[in-house]
Amino acid sequence: MFINKHQGKNNLCGTKVAFYRKQLKISQRELASRLQLSGLDIDKNAIQRIEAGLRFVTDIEIVHLQKVLGVSFADLLEI
Repeated sequence: MFINKHQGKNNLCGTKVAFYRKQLKISQRELASRLQLSGLDIDKNAIQRIEAGLRFVTDIEIVHLQKVLGVSFADLLEI
């Protein structure tokens, strides 16, 4: 299994996803629903794990996240 952790996390965008989701005042379940409507097969548990940094995030998922959250790639990946 591939293990690559940045400051103990498996992704750079998780904290940003949580920040922008909270700015929209939506739940993790609502974000998952919006992502599903955009064509991404994801559930609330995956959102929770992304935000906690416990899950790797694919490039396809980042594309959907930035569209649904209404932010740029740079906004999501900014450290």
